[in-house]
Amino acid sequence: WSPGNPNLIAPIMAARVPESRQIPAMSQYHFISGLPRSGSTLLAALLRQNPAVSAGISSPVGQLFHATRNAMGAWAETSVLMTDAHRERILRGLFEAYYQDQQDKRLIIDTNRSWCARLPALKRLFPDSKVICCVRSVAWVMDSIERLTREHAFHESRLFNNDSERATVFTRVDALAQNDRFVGFAWSALKEAVYGEHADSLLLVDFDLLTASPAKVLDLIYDFIGEPRFEHDLENIEFDAPEFDQALGLPGLHHVRPRVAPVQRTSILPPDLFARLDAMSFWRDLGDSRAHVIAANPGPSSRS
Repeated sequence: WSPGNPNLIAPIMAARVPESRQIPAMSQYHFISGLPRSGSTLLAALLRQNPAVSAGISSPVGQLFHATRNAMGAWAETSVLMTDAHRERILRGLFEAYYQDQQDKRLIIDTNRSWCARLPALKRLFPDSKVICCVRSVAWVMDSIERLTREHAFHESRLFNNDSERATVFTRVDALAQNDRFVGFAWSALKEAVYGEHADSLLLVDFDLLTASPAKVLDLIYDFIGEPRFEHDLENIEFDAPEFDQALGLPGLHHVRPRVAPVQRTSILPPDLFARLDAMSFWRDLGDSRAHVIAANPGPSSRS
């Protein structure tokens, strides 16, 4: 542009942002959380059959969210330069950046065990979001992990920090049940959410009912999140994450059988240990909690 030729500015003003760089309409975000080995991978595998839905195993967003919040915390010297508006935009940007290639999906359903412990922030970012919490008797959760551990007897899982933790079924269970570990953290976060101020945004889905009546459970989930129901193929489910599981040292952790059905079996846990863990299933009687529940009363050996 030059003062002598002002018309040269017209092409610049008429320029358009390339379609690939335009900001897409924001997707609706919902979340899957709850206990491990309780059907979250199965649920995600089913939901992703719906072309409007993006769902999968635990994404990196949860860890990025935690690390970014810490980086903006009071112990960072630059935190005094940041307002809550800055923090909110940055955290929202994590979701938008990670799911940038899912612009064709109307619903983004992100999975992470930590979301139950992050509800106050999530509800600020996504006020209309819901959290689907997969639950299962803690005894059967531990039984499932123990079974996988024994099936891969030549693998040392990263779930355990040392030989003392790996020593026996009792030490393995005690390690996993600690408040900052694989099962204990998820259980603590779930209980916090169930009795917290955002409990009405939770839907607890019992594993036994999900495997026994998946079509009915899926219909109720769609109703809960305010979406039209979708007819899923319950006989041909495709999902596996062998690289992820191999890195964890526990092959098969996220393998989903091609057909949804409960499998009958007897627990391999000692009876006293099973009873102690089963008593931790607090969602069977929620009292005054405002959380929503899809649950069944399981029999003594109806497990998969």
